[in-house]
Amino acid sequence: MPEQQFTLDDLKRILYEGAGADEAVDLDGNIVDADFESLGYESLAMLETGSRIEREFGVTLDDDTLTEARTPRALIGIVNSLLVPAEIS
Repeated sequence: MPEQQFTLDDLKRILYEGAGADEAVDLDGNIVDADFESLGYESLAMLETGSRIEREFGVTLDDDTLTEARTPRALIGIVNSLLVPAEIS
């Protein structure tokens, strides 16, 4: 079991902090399967998002991962698969 999970709320917070949000897009809506481009997050914004995720969650994301993860669901799954499991005492 990972010590922490990367959640949709974490992703939304990081997106807001790193690149803001397009006024026409409601990140509070059901965005889990929306394409990042349709949400207004292009490649530079996703690179910044990736950097923030790496720093905060201690994972390494390569550029291909960020371009291949086209939806929040895909990116959340990748990040969670990289989180180190907690040690069992």
